[in-house]
Amino acid sequence: MRSLSLVLRVSVVTGLLLAIGSTSAAAQTAADPKTLVIGAAFDIKSLDPARGFEQIGGMVHKATYDTLVTLADNDISQIVPDLAQTWEVSPDAKVFTFHLRDGVKFQNSGNPMTSADVKWSLERAIAIKGNPSFLLDGIVSVDAPDPLTVVITKSDPDPAFIAKGSFPVFGVLDSKTVQAHGGTNAADAATSDTAEQWLNQNSAGTGPFIMTSYAPDSEVDVQKFVGYWKGDAPFDHVIYRNIPQAATEKLTLQAGDIDIATEVAPDSVSDLQNDPRIKVIQGMGPDIFFLLMNNNPSVTGGIMSNPMVQNAVRYALDYQGINELVGGPAITPPSILPVGFLGAYGPDHAFKRDLGMAQNLLTQAGYPNGFAIDLQYPTNFSRDGVSLDLVAQKIQSDLADANINVTLKPGEINTELANYRAGAEGLGFWFWGPDYFDSNDYLAFLPEGIVGKRANWTNANSDATIQQLRDQINVETDTGKRAQEWQQAQDYLMANGPWASVIQPGVYIATKATIGNYVWNPAWRVNPYILTKS
Repeated sequence: MRSLSLVLRVSVVTGLLLAIGSTSAAAQTAADPKTLVIGAAFDIKSLDPARGFEQIGGMVHKATYDTLVTLADNDISQIVPDLAQTWEVSPDAKVFTFHLRDGVKFQNSGNPMTSADVKWSLERAIAIKGNPSFLLDGIVSVDAPDPLTVVITKSDPDPAFIAKGSFPVFGVLDSKTVQAHGGTNAADAATSDTAEQWLNQNSAGTGPFIMTSYAPDSEVDVQKFVGYWKGDAPFDHVIYRNIPQAATEKLTLQAGDIDIATEVAPDSVSDLQNDPRIKVIQGMGPDIFFLLMNNNPSVTGGIMSNPMVQNAVRYALDYQGINELVGGPAITPPSILPVGFLGAYGPDHAFKRDLGMAQNLLTQAGYPNGFAIDLQYPTNFSRDGVSLDLVAQKIQSDLADANINVTLKPGEINTELANYRAGAEGLGFWFWGPDYFDSNDYLAFLPEGIVGKRANWTNANSDATIQQLRDQINVETDTGKRAQEWQQAQDYLMANGPWASVIQPGVYIATKATIGNYVWNPAWRVNPYILTKS
């Protein structure tokens, strides 16, 4: 419990008032008009921008860190200035020059943000080699020719690089402060950097809020940064509260204990819409829920790495039934590329269930009587209002119709994340939200990509067709050609590869009626800086 005593937090550094003054800790609840409480299903592994790669961590980072560029709040197709006022891209899409804002201050120190901090932050993230570091692949140099100019040079053309710049790994850290707490941009930072523990409890950015505490699996607290370069935030405090189950978030919102529920199940929408105290916002979800079928023969004795088995699984799923189970505006994506992205096929191209085809493929694969397999996934966890437990049970039932006997092996979210990222799951049920809103983010699912490696899909066990498509897409600067190449990649993935796309759900967010200016943005879900509360 928080102390009920009056806490006065005032820190004056180089003449800059950084904290918000006298505040009663007891007032830091959803009943306080100056406190915003957000319910979310935590998947946080790290709040260090160089290491964090999860959706809820990204939501916190939106409040605490700024990036060179960001996305428009109401249109993710628009990339807009953030710490960089302007930028130029070379004709070959290899050199990116950013012109920084003058007069931006860091939260905890009052130090001015300069190109040296941008250079140090990016070099640290590259050297740490954390989960989001693939977004920085190909950077050969980061130069700071003057205090307000940054020049990033890449080894190959990267038409998606500006879009990548909105992801938190591009967050600019106070280099002096983080170095004082063990941070380094040295080549051996993966082992020598010791700043993560401090960054899990403190922020060192230029964002509108300063992190004050993080209790893993429970709560993240941030407070207003007085002196933020865009103007002070409307809330003194923002609390992110871990509520893994959508049904619990609904009840907690209706009880008045949170202001925003970010996980709303479709079957709760009608009840919430009939509650005059609540507003429900519907959005198009970019998340893809999928089955991973491990391409390493040693993981499942060769069962799940068999291409005919992988195709049999794709044909055995009852996609219409899964959509009906999830409810709302859910659709079936044809592949791992979300409907709505550049080059993505619509749901009219998606798989239709064909049990006869599934059983024929299993016979050809040498399993005429089917086989038994474990399905691993995070339990007691919802994303986009979708209960992974519920859909996993449906998958189990669907595959049983094709004589694939699935034993459910649910695990706690962080345990299963570790297994998934280590490539240790033979058959896994997971979801992926885009790191940046460009189709090239989904190169991660192709051989040698960060998700491809989790299925042990590598250059060694993939063919030249998909490798050549991957490499062409990665450097193609013509948007029309890139869209065509992505369609070729989808044609390939619907017949080959270790993925079965299960569902692309719609999204519902529920807020108290007193919350104003809420705009659904799939990049970060909630941006407290733009909200109001009456």
